[in-house]
Amino acid sequence: MLDAEDKSSEAVAKEILGYFLRNPQAADNLTGIARWRLLEEAVQRSVAKTEAALQWLLEQGYLRQVQIHGGEGVFSLNPEKRAEAESFLDQRDNEKE
Repeated sequence: MLDAEDKSSEAVAKEILGYFLRNPQAADNLTGIARWRLLEEAVQRSVAKTEAALQWLLEQGYLRQVQIHGGEGVFSLNPEKRAEAESFLDQRDNEKE
């Protein structure tokens, strides 16, 4: 049975191997591979956090989302909530001071 560290190493190994299988002409050193792995992980975390924040902004009514045929939704400011959105930002700025 694999311990947690072995499972983690195996997952990383599979991720790296998958990259090289998808990009058979790729070649990189240890630092380069670590960089693209970290970048990919950071992007994934950032996307998840951004998605959660956008969902909250939609729920508050500050933003609206329009579905584009065959594509992702596009977000924009809800002009009816502009004053409330500005007030929310002012309140957040005052808390930081």
